[in-house]
Amino acid sequence: MTARSSPLEARLRAARAQQDILLMTHIVVGYPSLAESLEIVDAMVEGGVDVMELQFPFSEPMADGPVILAANQKALARGATVKRCFDFAAEVTRKHPIPFLVMSYYNLLFRAGVAEFVERMRGAGLAGAIVPDLPPEEGGEYLAAMDSAGLDPIFIFSPSTSDERLRAIAARARGFVYCVARKGVTGVHTSFSAKIDAYLGRCRRATSLPLALGFGVQDAADVSFLRGKVDIAVVGSATLRLIDERGVAAVRDFVRGLRAG
Repeated sequence: MTARSSPLEARLRAARAQQDILLMTHIVVGYPSLAESLEIVDAMVEGGVDVMELQFPFSEPMADGPVILAANQKALARGATVKRCFDFAAEVTRKHPIPFLVMSYYNLLFRAGVAEFVERMRGAGLAGAIVPDLPPEEGGEYLAAMDSAGLDPIFIFSPSTSDERLRAIAARARGFVYCVARKGVTGVHTSFSAKIDAYLGRCRRATSLPLALGFGVQDAADVSFLRGKVDIAVVGSATLRLIDERGVAAVRDFVRGLRAG
């Protein structure tokens, strides 16, 4: 693939020039229901989110902890399908000006046909995708389809990744790089400390793309810690817990408060 600066990267850099850190949130499409998912997106955008992951539910989300796993299972049980997820994506991209990404697992792309799935992404107005179980070395068909469609494959760095592999992953990445804060799955508490600083220093040396950090970002204090270290703070399971405990109505103020630290 030819190196290029993508529209997504340009949009993130423009937003970053206006703010000291950006926010990316995550929803599971169809949880608690499709109608409530729309309300959640609206509330998140009103709260000031800069970019959003739309997780297409899958029965075995291997990178996700119990909170997101349960949301995936409930969304599937309540009738979420790939078609309905794409219809949902098209609706929110028309309605809101921020970039939206698909987050899902390779099985969905494989079953639908990779090129067809990517073309449906383009048609729905999506900016890119996070497919955590697809290594770059095995993603030739996916990378070619994404490049042809002008969409960005978002790849993942982890603390256990060697410097050499960080650079190899970065060579295939577009838009930004998602740095996971620790090994394991989503939704587990992360201790933000000097170890994160050292890890993010390695990430920064591996790529000039914007850096996002997720897995354990729960509140304004965590976001404040990440200022000056990454471009994007990613909040996922914390929002789902909030919805479970306090309902959709609590989402907007929660998101607004994330920058208060």
